[in-house]
Amino acid sequence: MGTSVQQALEQLKLTGVRMTPQRHAILAYLMDSMTHPTADEIYKSLSPNFPSMSVATIYNNLRLFVEAGLVRELTYGDDSSRFDADLTDHYHAICKSCGKIVDFDYPPLLEVERTASRETGFVVEGHRMEIYGLCGDCCKTSIQ
Repeated sequence: MGTSVQQALEQLKLTGVRMTPQRHAILAYLMDSMTHPTADEIYKSLSPNFPSMSVATIYNNLRLFVEAGLVRELTYGDDSSRFDADLTDHYHAICKSCGKIVDFDYPPLLEVERTASRETGFVVEGHRMEIYGLCGDCCKTSIQ
C-alpha cells in the first residue's frame, strides 16, 4: 500500500470515519489512478471484487473523500464528475474526442494568482485551468 493511501487512511480514522473494505478499495483506486475516474468507472473496476457494492456506495464515499479534502471533484460540460487524488497545483489537458485527461504542470501560471490578487483585492484560494484538444491517439485515428 502506498504512503499516500496510508496517510489518507490515517486522516480518515482521525475524523472518526470507520474504514470498511469497500472504502479502502475506493480510496486506494483513486490514489493509484492517473485517469481521473468517474464514479461509474470506479464501480466497474471494483465491482468484480465487491459484488454487493453499489454505485451509491461509490458516490457516498467519493463525497466523504471530497469533504475530507482527500480528493478533488472535477466537473466538466458533460455533467459527469471526475475525481482526482492529486491535490498538488496542476492543470489538465482534455481530449474532446475520447475524454482522456492528462495532468501537466506549468509553474509560471501561479503568477496569475498573484496578479489577480493584486489587481482585484481578492484573497485568491486557487484556480483551475483545462486545455481542450485531441490526444495523440485520437489525432492518429482521425488522420487514417
